[in-house]
Amino acid sequence: MRRIKFEALLLITLFAAVSSCSKNATVDLTPSPVGDVVGKVVVGYQGWFAAIGDGSPINQFWHWSNNSEIPPSPNNTAITSWPDVRDYTSTFKTDYANLNNGSEARVFSSFSDQTLDIHFKWMKDYGIDGAALQRFNPNDNFEGPIRDAMAAKVKIAAEDNGVKFYIMYDVTDWTNMAIEMETDWTNKMSALTASPAYAMQNGKPVVCIWGFGFSDASRNFSAKTCTAVIKWFQSKGCYVIGGVPTHWRDQNRDSRPDFLNAYKTFDMLSPWMVGRIWNANDADNFFNNVNTADQAFCNANGIDYQPCVLPGDLSVRQRAHGDLMWRQFYNMKRVGCQGIYISMFDEFNEGNQIIKTAESQDFVPAGSNFKSLDEDGTPCSSDYYLRLTGDGAKMFKGIIPLTATRPTKPVL
Repeated sequence: MRRIKFEALLLITLFAAVSSCSKNATVDLTPSPVGDVVGKVVVGYQGWFAAIGDGSPINQFWHWSNNSEIPPSPNNTAITSWPDVRDYTSTFKTDYANLNNGSEARVFSSFSDQTLDIHFKWMKDYGIDGAALQRFNPNDNFEGPIRDAMAAKVKIAAEDNGVKFYIMYDVTDWTNMAIEMETDWTNKMSALTASPAYAMQNGKPVVCIWGFGFSDASRNFSAKTCTAVIKWFQSKGCYVIGGVPTHWRDQNRDSRPDFLNAYKTFDMLSPWMVGRIWNANDADNFFNNVNTADQAFCNANGIDYQPCVLPGDLSVRQRAHGDLMWRQFYNMKRVGCQGIYISMFDEFNEGNQIIKTAESQDFVPAGSNFKSLDEDGTPCSSDYYLRLTGDGAKMFKGIIPLTATRPTKPVL
C-alpha cells in the first residue's frame, strides 16, 4: 500500500514538473516576435554636439572642445576623428587649420534642424531601423535644456524620415537616478510614445537604461534599487532594455557581484562592447566564450538578446577597413541574437562613429594628426560604415546570405 501511494505521489510530482517545464518552455524559451527592436538594427545616437551661434541653450562647442567656451583646436579638442561635413548646410568654423584640401575646418551642431534631418535620412537610406537617443541626467542645469530640446527634435526627424527612435537613459553620475528618472519619464519623455515613430516592442513602448550593474564608482547603485526601477517602468507598460556590463552573466570584471537577478528582470539585454575587442580574432573569442553563452542564458530565461556591434576606434587603427565590424555582424547572426545595437552613430569622441567621416587626409585639418578612413592604405568612401551597417542589417534579417566575407566595397 505504501508503495502504491509512493508511486502515485511520484507520478503526480513528475506530471507537475513536466507541466511546469512545458509552461516555462512557452514563456522562457520563445524570443519576442519581430517588432521595432527585435529583428532590427538600431544605432546609439548621442546628439550631443553644439556650437557657438547654433541657437542652442548651451551656445558652446559642446563635446567638440574640452573648453567648450572657445572653438576646438589642436590644443582644445574632445574628439578623436574628424567629420565629413560636405552634406551639411549649417556648419561652424573652428580654430583648426584649414583642411589639407584648402577648405575651412568646420563642424556641425546636433541642434541644427538640418543636421537632425540629414542624420535620420542617412539612417533611412542606409537601412538602419532606429535610433536610441542618449539621455543623461536631464536635471543638470547646464545639460538639461538641450537634452529636452534634442528629444523633441529627434521625434520630428524620426517622423519625417520614417525611422523609429526610443529613449536610452544613461545613469552615469546620476546620483538621484531612481526618483528623478521616473519623474522625467512621467512628466516629459512618456509623451513621446504617442508619436508613430516611437519604437514599440510586444505592443509596448521601448525604454533602455544603460549603466546598471557596472562596477565603477560613477554607477554605484544597488541591485535592489536597479530592480525596482526596471519594474517601475514595466509597471507603466514599457518594454525595458538593459545596457549592461560585458561580463554581466559571470558578474565579474566590469560587473558588480550579486546582480544577476536584476539583469534577469530586463526584457532585453544589450551588453557593452566598446573597448573590449580590437580585431577580428577578439570578436571570434567573444563569440566562442561570451556571446554564445549569453544567448543560451537569455533563451533559457525569456530575455531577448541585443549584442553590441562596433566599427572600432579609428584613432587607434582598429577598423581594418571594415573587417572588424563585418566579423561581428557575421558572429551575431550565427549566435542567433534577437537584435543588434550599433555603438555608435555619431561618437566622434571615441572614434567609434559610423556616420560620414573624413575619407582621406585631404579632408582633415592640416597638422591635426586625425586618422582618416584610409589609414591602413585601403581607400574608403566617407559613407563606407553606413553602407557596411546597411549590409550587416541585410544579413542579419536574411535578405542576403550569411557570409564571413565582407560584401561591402570600401569605395563604390
